Amino acid sequence: MLQFVNVIVQLSLRRYQYVKPMLNNIGTPQYPIVLAHGLMGFDELRLAGKYLPGIQYWRGITEALRANGIEVITAHVPAAGSIEIRAAQLSENILEKAGGKSVNIIAGLDSRYMLSQMKPPNVKVLSLTTIATPHRGSSFADYMFDRIGPSRLPVIYRVLKAVGIETGAFSQLTRHYMQEDFNPRTPDREDVRYFSYGATVEPALWSAFRQSHRIIMRKEGPNDGLVSVNSSRWGGESGYKGTLVGVSHLDMINWTNRLRWLVWELTGHKRKSVPFNAIAFYLGVADMLAEEGY
Repeated sequence: MLQFVNVIVQLSLRRYQYVKPMLNNIGTPQYPIVLAHGLMGFDELRLAGKYLPGIQYWRGITEALRANGIEVITAHVPAAGSIEIRAAQLSENILEKAGGKSVNIIAGLDSRYMLSQMKPPNVKVLSLTTIATPHRGSSFADYMFDRIGPSRLPVIYRVLKAVGIETGAFSQLTRHYMQEDFNPRTPDREDVRYFSYGATVEPALWSAFRQSHRIIMRKEGPNDGLVSVNSSRWGGESGYKGTLVGVSHLDMINWTNRLRWLVWELTGHKRKSVPFNAIAFYLGVADMLAEEGY
């Protein structure tokens, strides 16, 4: 079933109830999966306190995994904290919620740092899967820092901190930082398997990713609007599990897909292809982990 992910990405349907019959043979990992959100993410957002249901970052994904008998742990880390701060919080989350069990993590750079540098003694991680993670930085981050300039950057940071947004992560997304600082001092662990996925998209005229995609394309090649395929690759040839085609950075957490196709249909257009289904994709990642023995 190693080709499973590629098949379901190409054939996936809009809603999980339509996808579910296709996934009867999905493998169930032996160990829990920890989901940790990326930059500017959250586990649950409550805009009206207790009066309205919270908005889930992993909307529909955790439910689908659990419906297939997969134990899921969602971790909460600071939205824009530094890699080091996020890694410390992630370690505490796993220690608190995993109950001593070995786990598989689906996360990003904070997990790499936690595994390599912190090595928490009571947290046993078997594998780390990263999805469109900027392991080698992003040329769009380089572009933004160049445009802002060193004189204006402190002012912007003060404004962000005033509204409660941490800023430690932003400078850590540059290619120089990742390639010249972070990667050399953050080697992979030999007792952990590393898997990764990348994505490419051709943004529409109205896409928020159009400019960033163009900038990254010139410097790094195919990308998802924020992260290039080359930067996403991690874990060697056997660890890189494939490139999702026609998928933006936000599509991968199930936030943009439904809205995009609703607008497309309301404007009288017919679908030219089957849309990407994030739920089916994450079920495929779980199947891959089961296939690999985790």
